[in-house]
Amino acid sequence: MTRILGIDPGLRHTGWGIIESQGNRLRHIAHGIIAPPPPLALATRLNCLFQGLTEIIGQFSPNEAAVEETFVNAVNAASALKLGMARGVVLLAPATSHLVIGEYSANKVKKAVVGVGHASKEQVSMMVQRLLPGCGLVKADAADALAVAICHAHYRQASALIRNT
Repeated sequence: MTRILGIDPGLRHTGWGIIESQGNRLRHIAHGIIAPPPPLALATRLNCLFQGLTEIIGQFSPNEAAVEETFVNAVNAASALKLGMARGVVLLAPATSHLVIGEYSANKVKKAVVGVGHASKEQVSMMVQRLLPGCGLVKADAADALAVAICHAHYRQASALIRNT
């Protein structure tokens, strides 16, 4: 059984979700959102993300992590840079705990969960609730994080099958 931490990075809202994967069976463990207060300085908000993820890793002891790659908006370079900083912190937290980290594009996550690479947030949320019974109604950022964890579970299983043949 493998416990996976899925993370949907963001400076305002970083979604996280923990699932357990055993073969093709998935089980919801927990999910939530880390939301540093916007009036805080950038460095303080980044520290909130790092501390929040470190606490989650300590509490749930995942074996692996999966992070969604961010879509870069070329229109606002400053926002893209800040999002890149948040993503760096999101990668650093599981790396300091020596977790294996998978990175997946949004289209790959949507295709793994919904079957279509350009699915809507509503479709992703609905499929997460179907694939993880008992998780209840999940806010969008947390649903995206759970979808990243599901995607990682599917791809790590496929990679294991390829290595074993």
